[in-house]
Amino acid sequence: MALVKVFGPAMSTNVARVLVCLEEMGVCYEIVNINFAAEEHKGPEHLARNPFGQIPAFQDGELMLFDSRAISRHVLRKYKTAGVDLLRESNLQESTLVDVWLEVEARQYDPAITPIIYQHYLVPMRGGTPDQKLIGECIEKMKKLLGVYEARLSESKYLAGDFVSLADLSHFSYTVYFMRTPYASVFDSYPSVKAWWQELMSRPAVQRVVSLLPKE
Repeated sequence: MALVKVFGPAMSTNVARVLVCLEEMGVCYEIVNINFAAEEHKGPEHLARNPFGQIPAFQDGELMLFDSRAISRHVLRKYKTAGVDLLRESNLQESTLVDVWLEVEARQYDPAITPIIYQHYLVPMRGGTPDQKLIGECIEKMKKLLGVYEARLSESKYLAGDFVSLADLSHFSYTVYFMRTPYASVFDSYPSVKAWWQELMSRPAVQRVVSLLPKE
């Protein structure tokens, strides 16, 4: 039995963020499903794992964690192997740039892309009608943001430099769903961004997580 457990379905964007880090580090793990229909995420057992009643929760031996970005850092620190340092903590300048672009992902990219994913996928699943006005506003935010990314990725192969890092991988989970929407063509106007995304998608660890996601 794996000592590392991830609580929550792989299809969750926050769960997928953790899974791609585990796959990159070659860590054996178990996915423990949470039944949302039965509101297991709000039950006492899950609240003991994640007091906010959200996913994922993460167990590594006796250590229990929540928050996908914090969990990702833990995985990459604890299970770092020779030649694979996705936080670049051995180099102050590189690790600082990783931190900068992680902040951009969390504070700029995530708020722009999340409503699009929510409106396109989750609202119809719940019997509602997507808010096209909100989607349009977020697409415009994405365009401005991708312009910044294009400038950065015209200078370096990846966001923090010429090396892949958590700053890049943390974009995976929302972007993979975005690229299945009718709005994916937005990326076509940003060739460096599109090349960066294709490079990320070609990584074996990323493909292993993609295989766990719904096909449609």
